Amino acid sequence: MRVLVATAVLVERDAVAAAFAPSAALEYAIPGATLSRVAPAGGGPIVFDLLAAGVGPAAAAAATAAALTAAALNEQTDEQTDDRTSGPYDLVVSAGIGGGFQPEAPVGSLVLADEITAADLGAETADGFVPVTELGFGAVTHRPPESLVRAVAAVTGARTGAVLTVNTVTGSAERAAELRRRHPRALAEAMEGFGVAEAATAHGVPVLELRAVSNPVGPRDRAAWRIGDALAALTGAFGKLAPALESWNPHDR
Repeated sequence: MRVLVATAVLVERDAVAAAFAPSAALEYAIPGATLSRVAPAGGGPIVFDLLAAGVGPAAAAAATAAALTAAALNEQTDEQTDDRTSGPYDLVVSAGIGGGFQPEAPVGSLVLADEITAADLGAETADGFVPVTELGFGAVTHRPPESLVRAVAAVTGARTGAVLTVNTVTGSAERAAELRRRHPRALAEAMEGFGVAEAATAHGVPVLELRAVSNPVGPRDRAAWRIGDALAALTGAFGKLAPALESWNPHDR
């Protein structure tokens, strides 16, 4: 199984990589991006290609699409590839840190999306926000495979619920309350998941979103952020992920 893991920035990518043996890492280039390939300690049937895709849904979608296209065309430049590490991906994971809605997703906890929703893709009207779907086009939600969400939640202890993709990080209690009013199942917000999911869906590849909570959603209080704790939680989650993926059938959506 080949898994593409898309984070926003290098520190998140490195937190994921820390779950694997350092000697197993191998960097290689594709058009427009550099991937870092790792595998669980002791080997096994899964390899992970890690991608720092950029901040925001547009950058995340573009970089993820580039990696998926290169894989589908067998454009990897690594001469050491074998039958596990070439060809299309079986799964894409959007991963990183994010804000958690309190008290359901406390700082330091893990959130696994059972729906990935673009929270601000639509139009403001006199009657309030209208999502793009109600305007008659587009989509605002992607749903990861239910069986895989259950399996990953079981091994990582992650809470499951909606993860919102926003273009602007929430900075007020009023904005947080409005998002919760429109999305009552929301547990977390981040900036890349919907873009990653759009690219994965275009390629017919299932997608997950896994977030470690670094701060509460609401007023920006840097003193309350726990980025180090969240990155450590992300490392821990990926260290437990392989058994759930090995037991999952990619054709079981």
